[in-house]
Amino acid sequence: MGGYAIGVDVGGTTVKLGLFTGEGELISKWEIPTRTENGGENILPDIAASIDEKLAESGIDKKEVMGCGIGVPGPVDSAGVVRRAVNLGWDFFNLEEKATQLFGMHVYGGNDANVAALGEAWKGAAAGYSTSVMVTLGTGIGGGVIINGRIMTGVTGAGGEIGHIHVNDEETIPCNCGNCGCIEQYASATGIARLARERLEKNDDASSLRGIEEVTAKDVFDAVKAGDKVAIEIAERFGKYLGDTLAAIACVINPDVIVLGGGVSKAGDILIGFVEKNFTKNVFHASRGTKFVIASLGNDAGIYGGARMAINGIG
Repeated sequence: MGGYAIGVDVGGTTVKLGLFTGEGELISKWEIPTRTENGGENILPDIAASIDEKLAESGIDKKEVMGCGIGVPGPVDSAGVVRRAVNLGWDFFNLEEKATQLFGMHVYGGNDANVAALGEAWKGAAAGYSTSVMVTLGTGIGGGVIINGRIMTGVTGAGGEIGHIHVNDEETIPCNCGNCGCIEQYASATGIARLARERLEKNDDASSLRGIEEVTAKDVFDAVKAGDKVAIEIAERFGKYLGDTLAAIACVINPDVIVLGGGVSKAGDILIGFVEKNFTKNVFHASRGTKFVIASLGNDAGIYGGARMAINGIG
């Protein structure tokens, strides 16, 4: 397949962009600041200008570009309409329509976590599998479901919002979404840090974590690797929450593979052990063969997913 494609991943601080061949080879990647002031009115024009500059620099005629796929931090429905992206200052508008006009090429839009999941399914840890679920464990929890190579968007673009699955009726502190007891409150990086604080307040059991002023998820898993019993208890609780949640998801999706990504996934395969044993215990027997893998594309997953949307001509 000839030609080129552009992948764009819009974050609250920076916009990541990638120029790809039609075969999916990454030629160049770069970043620009995300200017969120004035309702984010500069974001799309800035991206358009940056793409034009890169194509000129690379000697590529815009007619050779199949299109651009763009992931944004908010729900995007199957018609390409953003249904509010708070971190960008955006309200409801047709992202695909506006960006296509500005960029001078066909643009396909999607939620950033969904687009990243597509990237991992195409060129990352889930490559070669038809159905995958990706869970991004960062400051919050993002998610994406890929079925037969396509994003499961849902009616309003909220398909794959794994972080806001309700898991705890006793919770009184609201999640960022406004509800209480979301999995994001316990299995994200901030959630794991919270579990650590709660455990360390209980008693004076010896732990290397007690010498750390602000315990992070990385601290917890570093201590787990060193055999710290209190850290292992915290990781067990994390694994129970996430493993049970993924078991419920598997009963609906029945994926080939579940991909764990985001900053927390840097703990590596030790992370999988805590999650997988709870998953296996509770999942429907026909899904017990689901594989668990660590994401492999890192921060590039979004631009790969965007390029895949453009090459396939689908959102």
